[in-house]
Amino acid sequence: MLLKEIRAIAGETLVLSPHDQDAEHVNTNWFGAPPHERISMTADEVVAAFEETAELLRDQVVAMKFAGPATFYVWHDEQAGQLRCSTRSCGQGELPFGSPYRTTSDLHSIVTEFLVDRAPGAIAWGQLEPVPFQPSPDAEDCPVWVCELRP
Repeated sequence: MLLKEIRAIAGETLVLSPHDQDAEHVNTNWFGAPPHERISMTADEVVAAFEETAELLRDQVVAMKFAGPATFYVWHDEQAGQLRCSTRSCGQGELPFGSPYRTTSDLHSIVTEFLVDRAPGAIAWGQLEPVPFQPSPDAEDCPVWVCELRP
């Protein structure tokens, strides 16, 4: 099911609007998979699905004759236990994250991290305790796989 959902992204209407980043929000997808489904998948299969999707998106951007930068990117949202991806009309150094991130060419490790995440959403709402936010100077940036969609 997950592989079909990833490949289906290329069949959706792609919105690239450099002057209206909110309009591009429709390009954001998130994927969860229960632990029993994750066990039956390999990272290579998921990576291949994302790479195929990126190529099809690149073809769409070329067909649109879009003049600006366009980037397809994938990350593992650990808090939600999901793989997420999006396409935006910006360069890889301008992705709309509210926290630090680092770009990587290693999609395999991002997918592997998702596949071995066996307890997404494992903390019950009633067990959450408020903690004051204090950014840590040594906090690790979120790895994000990026693919420029320009030929």
